Amino acid sequence: MKSKMLSRVPVSVTKLALSITLLVIAPMIASVAGAQAPTRFLGTITAISGNILTVKPDTGDVRQVQVPAEAVIKRIAPGEKDLSTAETIQFSDLATGDRVLVKLDPNAPAGTSQASQIIAVKQADVALKQQKDREDWQQNGVGGLVKSVDTAAGVIVLTSGVGASAKTITVHTTRATMLKRYAPASVRFDAALPAPIDAIHPGDQLRARGTKNADGTDINAEEVVSGSFRNLSGTIASLDAASSTLVIKDLTTRKQMTIHISSDSQMRRLPDRMAQMLAVRLKGGTAGSGGGSGGNASSTRVAAAPTQRGGTGQWTGQGGGSGASGGSDPQQMLNRAPAIQLADLKKGDAIMLVSTDGATDVTAITLLAGVEPLLEAPAASQSLLNNWSMNSGSGAADAAAQ
Repeated sequence: MKSKMLSRVPVSVTKLALSITLLVIAPMIASVAGAQAPTRFLGTITAISGNILTVKPDTGDVRQVQVPAEAVIKRIAPGEKDLSTAETIQFSDLATGDRVLVKLDPNAPAGTSQASQIIAVKQADVALKQQKDREDWQQNGVGGLVKSVDTAAGVIVLTSGVGASAKTITVHTTRATMLKRYAPASVRFDAALPAPIDAIHPGDQLRARGTKNADGTDINAEEVVSGSFRNLSGTIASLDAASSTLVIKDLTTRKQMTIHISSDSQMRRLPDRMAQMLAVRLKGGTAGSGGGSGGNASSTRVAAAPTQRGGTGQWTGQGGGSGASGGSDPQQMLNRAPAIQLADLKKGDAIMLVSTDGATDVTAITLLAGVEPLLEAPAASQSLLNNWSMNSGSGAADAAAQ
């Protein structure tokens, strides 16, 4: 009986009930959708046309946004966290390459994307800040392989250098110390994430800046960045320019490793003479002592190169003799080596690199070709590239843009 009564309910009544339900739910759906829609995004200006900005967000697809005359545009210095020191600027002051935080107008006409506020960090300001930060890291920074971590005391002990330049460094941290760690499979400092001190482990690379003593063996750290990386040495078995990858056979594990080359990867080739001088220095000899060998060392000679993770800091190069570029820091010598591209490498080339951590698939942070003489000095791949990887190029200073 009840089923018959239900079957007699007029269709119009059912439609009315459904309409009422939709009237109640629809605003709720719209409200939820509006709440989920992004109201602001952070990115880099790639083009300006009329009053339209084209911005490449840090995440997601390229966005185009109208900037009406009434939009508020502010300029802040890199690293500032509030608008108390912001300066009001005009739309015409914006330029490609500037970093912008765009706040969208929720009352813009449907189907349009309009900015109500733009906070800009000028590209020139970022470059200046990066340079200052780079100099600060060089002057007030230390680094090395993590030897031990006392999480309760906030003390990290590092080892740095090799041979005559080897030393132990004690890093003191407090609650005010900014601790960051490289994201997994990332080579970008600006992608480093806050992490507690117990995320740091022996064998990690670590670099700190702050107030240090005269010989750089003790530092009260204001900022610390750490990460787990790998050292690899091997001969190129194949290259794929389309996917920006190469495959090597790791000389220690004898396993094949796929190396990804990203836009952030640093790639250089050591001239023969420079490679020989660096090899002599790492062996503790002098450039004229015959300790180095020619650039055509056989592949069997590089088999002893280790694949230990870790290491940062400044390789001071003491005790290596004056023949190596007048006693220059080996790290500086690496920075002066000619930059190369993937297309400059070929099958059979011997390379050394520091990469992200991974079993068989990694991304290159720093890569050196022309390294046959260096790999004859076993300490070379343990210290030289380690020290270079987090203290050269863009390195730690890239955080200035954030």
